[in-house]
Amino acid sequence: MSLLALRPLLVRQRSLSLSLLRYTRPLPSLVCRYSTGNVPNHSSKSLSAGSDRTDVSTDVRPIGERVKENTKTASYMGVILLGVGVTGMLFYVIFWELFSSDSPNNIYSEALERVKEEPRVKDALGAPIKGYGEESRRGRRTRVAHTQYVKDGVEYIRMQFHVQGFRNRGTVHLEKRKTDAGGYDYRYLFVQLDYNPHSPIILEDNRLQQDAMRSAGSPMPQPFL
Repeated sequence: MSLLALRPLLVRQRSLSLSLLRYTRPLPSLVCRYSTGNVPNHSSKSLSAGSDRTDVSTDVRPIGERVKENTKTASYMGVILLGVGVTGMLFYVIFWELFSSDSPNNIYSEALERVKEEPRVKDALGAPIKGYGEESRRGRRTRVAHTQYVKDGVEYIRMQFHVQGFRNRGTVHLEKRKTDAGGYDYRYLFVQLDYNPHSPIILEDNRLQQDAMRSAGSPMPQPFL
C-alpha cells in the first residue's frame, strides 16, 4: 500500500487517541476526590467530640493552691458578713436612740424640758437654763450618766445630769419604772441645788404609789450617785 492510502487511517487513529486522552485525563482527580471524600476523618471527629464534652475540668492547678484560694474566698465572705452584721446593729442602736420614746436620749430631753419649764427651778437658777452631762477633769462635758437594771422582774432606768442658769447650778436626778403596758413612768424627778443640796425641788415622787412598803421610811428621794 502506498503512503497516500495509509494517510486517512493514520489521521483517524490519531483522532481516536486524542479522544481517549481527553476522557481519561480527569480520572486521577476523580479518584482523588472519591478517596478523600469517602475516607472517614477520625481526627476531626475526635476533636469535635472532645470539644463537646463539658464535664472535663480545665483547672490544672495543684490541689493545695485551689484549697488555699477557696479558704481565702471563705474568709473574705466571713469578713463581709461580719461587717454587714455590725452595720445592722449600729443602725438599730442609732434608730432606737433617735426615735424610741424610751431611749436614754429621749428620756433626758423630756426631763430637761420639764425642768426648764418649772417656775421654781427658774427662780432658783435663773433663766435661761441649759443642761449637760458629766464633766471630765479637763472640763469637757460628756454624755449623760444613766444606768438600766432589772429588779424583781421589772425594768428600771436611772439618770443624772446637770443644769445651769445665769445665777446658780444644780443636778437633776430621775428614775423611771417600766409598766405592764410597755412604757415608763416616773418614780421620781427632782433638782438638787448646788447652793442648797438639802432642799431639792421635787417635780415627781411616785414611789409611795409604786412601792409603798419600800419607800415608807424614805419620804425624800435619794440622789443618784
